[in-house]
Amino acid sequence: MLILLPPSEGKSTPDSGDTLKLDGLSFSHELGPIRRSLISSADQEKLCSPVSEIYSGVLYQALSWGTLPKAAQKRGSTSLVIISALFGALRMHDVIPFYKAKMKTSLWKGALASVLDSLDPELIVDCRSSTYSGVWVPDPSKTVVVRVYKVEGKNRSVITHMSKKYRGELTRYLLLDPVTPRTPAELKEAASKHFECELVANVGTEPWKLDLLITL
Repeated sequence: MLILLPPSEGKSTPDSGDTLKLDGLSFSHELGPIRRSLISSADQEKLCSPVSEIYSGVLYQALSWGTLPKAAQKRGSTSLVIISALFGALRMHDVIPFYKAKMKTSLWKGALASVLDSLDPELIVDCRSSTYSGVWVPDPSKTVVVRVYKVEGKNRSVITHMSKKYRGELTRYLLLDPVTPRTPAELKEAASKHFECELVANVGTEPWKLDLLITL
């Protein structure tokens, strides 16, 4: 299983740690040249911390990486990939500085496709926001996009900002579960332990959708 996450707009600034070592980041061979073209000398001089400590927004608060058991963190170290405007793709253990950057889809698209296609997971759980979804379009037959809806009586409406919270919670539950889902149906079964949800089958180039239905 591969879980795709967006980065966090909210970031912490480390007050200790080493400076940036580009060769030590995940996917450094494939993505290193683009990273070097984007990263300034000032970024390289900043103090760094693991991704799990730098990203501090709503999704990452709900994921609460630091409170996960070691077994769940081990699962997350191989199953989570964060799409980043500055670094392309990161793992939770990668050590980076505080930064601000806007996603340049055309710059990253080819390189990320090469890297992420090679991972070839059985199931892709896509928790990215629209800003980051266009940079890599995975196989729709094994991709499940997570959507979040507010339910009020018979009415449903899209939850925007706070959808990050529920995607973060879902990611946490999936990492805590020792049984890894391998199909969209198994993903729905795992999610339904914690959420009311519906699964919408893929059609043509459209991926599967897992709709989390939140009653507020």
